[in-house]
Amino acid sequence: MIFKQYYLGCLSHASYLIGDESSGRAVVVDPQRDVSQYLTDAAELGVEIERVIETHFHADFLSGHLELQAATGAAISYGSEAESSAEFPIDGLDHGERLSLGTVELEIRHTPGHTPESISIIVREAAGDSTPYGVLTGDTLFIGDVGRPDLLASAGHTADELARLLYHSTREQLLTLPDETRVFPAHGAGSACGKFLSSETSSTIGEQRRTNYALQPMSEDAFVHAVTEGQSMSPLYFAFAANRNKQAHEVLSEALAPTALSLTEVLAEQRRGAVVLDTRDPAVFAQGHLVGSYNVGLAGRYAEYAGDVLTAEQPIVLVCEAGTELEAKNRLARIGFDRVIGCLSDPVTAFLEHPGWVTAASRLTTTELVDRLRLVDRLQLVDVRGPGEVAGGKIDGAVEVPLPRILDRLADLDPTAPTVVYCGGGYRSMIAASVMREAGFRDVSDVIGGFAAWEQAGLPVTTATPGSTPSERSAESGR
Repeated sequence: MIFKQYYLGCLSHASYLIGDESSGRAVVVDPQRDVSQYLTDAAELGVEIERVIETHFHADFLSGHLELQAATGAAISYGSEAESSAEFPIDGLDHGERLSLGTVELEIRHTPGHTPESISIIVREAAGDSTPYGVLTGDTLFIGDVGRPDLLASAGHTADELARLLYHSTREQLLTLPDETRVFPAHGAGSACGKFLSSETSSTIGEQRRTNYALQPMSEDAFVHAVTEGQSMSPLYFAFAANRNKQAHEVLSEALAPTALSLTEVLAEQRRGAVVLDTRDPAVFAQGHLVGSYNVGLAGRYAEYAGDVLTAEQPIVLVCEAGTELEAKNRLARIGFDRVIGCLSDPVTAFLEHPGWVTAASRLTTTELVDRLRLVDRLQLVDVRGPGEVAGGKIDGAVEVPLPRILDRLADLDPTAPTVVYCGGGYRSMIAASVMREAGFRDVSDVIGGFAAWEQAGLPVTTATPGSTPSERSAESGR
């Protein structure tokens, strides 16, 4: 048997290639949108990808099912509960259905709860094996957690009803497997699809039975409470991606770099409504950037946070470090943001030759923030961390505006007041500060090192509202 896990750290996403060496047949499960690695590995291993299986309609990334089908002719499969929702032909898989790849056998189990159509895939090295090699659990069961049931509240499904389905799915379809069965989920730590995900990317049913809080003996009502309370704020783009995954859309050309544009062309696109997205490190951005541009550094959870402050409909012009243009475009495409119309050619030279279009950003040390809090009247301090992080403490007087809601909350803030923004480590605060400057805020600074630097300096922290849990996705990234 061929079994390979692919882990994409920037989206905390796991996908899988499963093949039968004797027959040369293979499937890919939950692929990311740029699919060249699966094609390369399949060719090297001497197998042909004949099917793409999606465990559900993903919300946190745009899946590569259409790309793989275009490249290989593979069938696309979801659980049969998804058949009425997809706008492209799918081969629906029934509960209990078995797919033979030759010696290797896959068994489908419907495991609704995270979404109504969720499935898990039991992998056996040989049909009839009493102990499976493993089970691919999608977003039903994670290492240390289960999939959150509250993401479809706007689509006619309550968190309560989905949590009850999840209770039965985990107890009746997964915990009935032998303890030795390996568990391979679709996500790990940092994903907003759960709250206590481990950094481990595999486990066993037995280990999860012992250690996963959501799998402990409890009543259905207790389970519903446990898995619905304390969930992090979902990223802004999730609803778009979940819907887009149901649609027939243009496939990604992952080898096609964005068009190089002169500064004059970039400014013209900006006047026509394009967002200039500067993907350089926040410290570099602060030294000099195009007036009106947003900063989302490529080194962080770039696509996810870009999806908090941009919409998929907006045309985007990139500003990148040399050699990173294609990566910046493709990582946006992984969440379905395809309207990259070009990138600024040679930003350093362009900025040096046209200094009138360049501005710097103010960044404060914690010492400078202490002085500013003491000396500046009407100072507006904004905390852009999530509720779970704020539960661990915050700087006294800060207004809480989580980054995924910054666009909706700008009207609640005073654009004329001197403003300082902070986050966990100084990455998200620069994103928020750049958005606020573009929106017309006159005096905006962010804090180098964020709340972590404030705490390390031994500065006073006020206790937040009790009862929240530290479940935000930024806890994994430290940003």
